[in-house]
Amino acid sequence: MNFFKNINFEKLTDGLKKTKERLFTGINETLTGKAKLDDTTLDELEEILISCDIGVDTSIEIIDRVRQNLRSNTDRGKETVIDTLKSTLEEILTLRQTSEDNLNKIENYKPFVILIVGVNGAGKTTTIGKLANNFKKSGLKVLIGSGDTFRAAANEQLDIWAKRAGVEVISKHSGSDPSSVAYETLLQAKKENADVVLIDTAGRLHTKNNLMEELKKIRKVLAKVLEYAPNETYLVIDGNTGQNAIIQTKEFAKYTDITGLIITKLDGTAKGGIIFQITKELDIPVKYVGVGEGIDDLQNFDPKNFINALFNK
Repeated sequence: MNFFKNINFEKLTDGLKKTKERLFTGINETLTGKAKLDDTTLDELEEILISCDIGVDTSIEIIDRVRQNLRSNTDRGKETVIDTLKSTLEEILTLRQTSEDNLNKIENYKPFVILIVGVNGAGKTTTIGKLANNFKKSGLKVLIGSGDTFRAAANEQLDIWAKRAGVEVISKHSGSDPSSVAYETLLQAKKENADVVLIDTAGRLHTKNNLMEELKKIRKVLAKVLEYAPNETYLVIDGNTGQNAIIQTKEFAKYTDITGLIITKLDGTAKGGIIFQITKELDIPVKYVGVGEGIDDLQNFDPKNFINALFNK
């Protein structure tokens, strides 16, 4: 089966405009007119990386590696420095990517179950609709479980996105047990021979222990229906949150096994560098990035494309 991969370099470049302006423009201006690199210039580059939410420790390590690489290179001009920065940043992202793509795994599981978690406002519900759309374009039968039963308008919002994607939603009234929604969704998925199941969960603050404990219950219920479920658990992170994204990820990881990240709203922030910090410090791969509000604006994450978009002139 030829799976659909949503990769649009032009859209990605445009979506990363604010982060690019801070990162690439800052680097370019710092290096312009410099015949060769010195320690002062390296310190300035380090400050630029930190300002893009790449993180202090990660930024220091990146600049240290740039310094080491340039020691053995007689050409320490602008283009060499930029190329070294690009390769170093790409390596950070590439090392965290899994060797097997999820689209290939789907052929081995039926249904393939993805649990979606995150805090309120991260764009979780819209992300599920966009994910469903991506899978549907591969010719896959998709079913959504509306497990956010704590928010009154959640069912309606998810239903709107599901209709845009052309997929079915299993839901119950507000206040229902979210685990029961997950349970019935899997039963229905087995009955309908669905390929992919997306389970929504309540948008919860990572400080609310009772809601975080609910995640454990949902996972147990899923495993009762399908012993391998969930296949993946994606944490949706708002790219605007910057350093708070690290805290969120660490807290969610205490309650559920996060296998991938979806970074949303990158088109509205200059803090896109948080991707490097999260993947390096927490060793969790980024699976998708959101670069717009349209249903086709959730892109499969590709490290090389992401780096090239940031440094695209």
